[in-house]
Amino acid sequence: MSHEMSKRPIGKSGIEASVVGLGTWAIGGWMWGGTDEVRSIEAIHAALDEGITLIDTAPAYGQGLAEEIVGKALAGRRDKVVLATKCGLVWHTPQGNHFFDYDGQPVHRYLGKESIVYEIEQSLKRLGTDYIDHYITHWQDPTTPVDETMEALEQLKRQGKIRSIGASNTSADDIAAYLAAGELDAIQEEYSMVKRDIETTLLPVCLRNRVSVLSYSSLALGLLSGKVGPDRTFSGDDQRKDNPRFSLENRRKVAALMDTIEPIASACDASLAQVVIAWTLAQPGITFRCVAREMLNRRARTLRRVGSRFLGRKGKSSAVLLRPI
Repeated sequence: MSHEMSKRPIGKSGIEASVVGLGTWAIGGWMWGGTDEVRSIEAIHAALDEGITLIDTAPAYGQGLAEEIVGKALAGRRDKVVLATKCGLVWHTPQGNHFFDYDGQPVHRYLGKESIVYEIEQSLKRLGTDYIDHYITHWQDPTTPVDETMEALEQLKRQGKIRSIGASNTSADDIAAYLAAGELDAIQEEYSMVKRDIETTLLPVCLRNRVSVLSYSSLALGLLSGKVGPDRTFSGDDQRKDNPRFSLENRRKVAALMDTIEPIASACDASLAQVVIAWTLAQPGITFRCVAREMLNRRARTLRRVGSRFLGRKGKSSAVLLRPI
């Protein structure tokens, strides 16, 4: 059964998407302890059934694996989705700046025109579609002028292969360069209760220029979900294992924060994670927020309330409860 969720526009593109989107980094498996294709497809279907229309993926999520799984999940349902994917983290060329190694193979940040043209074709093939609704430069490339990057993106837009343009992991100077070179519809940045620097650096620029903002890691890799307490352990290639944010001392501090949020969650008949998501979406300049597959697996049937109850007729009272902390 399909439900409605609140929607917002992606910049000036004319495209509207659900305020809550599904992020698929974990579906790629790498740095998340592996993946399960069947569970991942079920999670995507659950998201669509609950009114989520925004699906965010990237080639770098498992070197194409996440895109392939998303493509399988969207078979027969592509027209119901605002599909976002990315470019700029590459392993087919040594050009650009070395960023990290994946299974011993170098991955570079590179946004040259020929590379972007190559990448879009690979993504379209993996996703089983002939167009991308929102195409995002994943990480910025200091070796390529933004003018060249935008030339490639605008060309793809004219060809009908992409419908809107985004940039991720940017600076204010990056945003200014994109706006000077063409139409930038959205940025995608890390933002949460425990990481709020973009409030002073990027959000004012985006508000002035009608650039939407899609936040990622708003649950801080699960730290703000209410499920990661001081006794939690991490193993294997789980990126949280050696992350200072997940130190025992910090998790104790976050547990105290969760205790202050609990009365709000109880008053709203919501989970702690839902309150955190609603708080994120209530912040000025934040347009969309992606949730991970794991959250959908736990509470797919309640996520819709983030887009209706919290942002609908009770929006004003919720905004008071969820004022910046």
